[in-house]
Amino acid sequence: MRLFNCSNCKTVVFFDNTQCLSCQSQLGFRPSETRFLAMDADHTALIDGMRQGDPMRLCANAQHDACNWLVEDVADFCIACRHNLVIPDLSSSDNLENWRKIENAKHVLFYSLLRFHLPIAERSDTVPDGLAFEFLEDDSALTGGQPVMTGHDSGLITLNIAEGSDAEREARRVALGEPFRTLIGHFRHEVGHYYWNVLVRDGGRLYDCRAIFGNDEEDYGEALQRHYANGPAPGWEGSFVSAYASSHPWEDFAETFAHYIHIVDALETAYAFGLRTRPAIEPERKATQEENMAVKVDFDPYRSEDARALVEAWVPLTVAINSINRSMGQPDLYPFVLSEPVLVKLDFIHNLIHAATDTRSW
Repeated sequence: MRLFNCSNCKTVVFFDNTQCLSCQSQLGFRPSETRFLAMDADHTALIDGMRQGDPMRLCANAQHDACNWLVEDVADFCIACRHNLVIPDLSSSDNLENWRKIENAKHVLFYSLLRFHLPIAERSDTVPDGLAFEFLEDDSALTGGQPVMTGHDSGLITLNIAEGSDAEREARRVALGEPFRTLIGHFRHEVGHYYWNVLVRDGGRLYDCRAIFGNDEEDYGEALQRHYANGPAPGWEGSFVSAYASSHPWEDFAETFAHYIHIVDALETAYAFGLRTRPAIEPERKATQEENMAVKVDFDPYRSEDARALVEAWVPLTVAINSINRSMGQPDLYPFVLSEPVLVKLDFIHNLIHAATDTRSW
């Protein structure tokens, strides 16, 4: 995620800011330009101290402090929030707090989708498999008193509202043995299933995908039962980005898709901060080792034409960050290994995304 500026006073602002702390202007994120606009009391844009254009509207979810995006058409909700089919009962303070965290993560996802210019079809009677979200509670009337499983089904992404609780999510992370269980990770993974449908199945890339990820016609239910009963096959690290990716080709695709977005967005953050490191290595060690450990992110990762260039910048960055975490007694931030087969899969995802660019105006 890059840094942003207040359009009025140029002060640095962050993605979840609703007000500029310097000039006190209200802020709204304009999706079509992926930038923040400052507004006066009448919601007119303030650019370099001048009022410009007609009044703008914030998303209807701004009233719940759950969205800071601007609406650029006649709808009530912004391009991200209009995909919500079900939100939790907001009369519960816990639900409201969890939902705000979930919305923040979902908006981070949509930032990436917009930067990639990926197609984002709204769900409707004419587009029954369009992208949509349901944020549900365990044992509620909407779920028939059943627990909620996070997942994807024909464009519909379901997320348990309890995942917004740090304590609950950590408990599930430990219980399921998932070292990278985060809200943003959930969204990036589940939307990977959606784009498998859109870009692979419906995009004429099914056989190309099967050649790299395996035969998706393998029984999905049986594959997951086998994975949870027996665990991943020994040596999975040599071919998959995570243990869960080894359970079925669909999960392999979704996990790789999510990791691709992790890499690109994290590299953009490093790019925004001008991050460069070059570790001091003992003289007797080879110069190539020093070069391999150097971090230099001086390009926009969202516009990279080469997946290998992304990985070359990514790997030393993760080594540096993991080392910092260890020095603070924390687990590795990125506990994954990118083997050659995984690099091939990332390259497929990269080319798939960049071939699917949607040039329409948001």
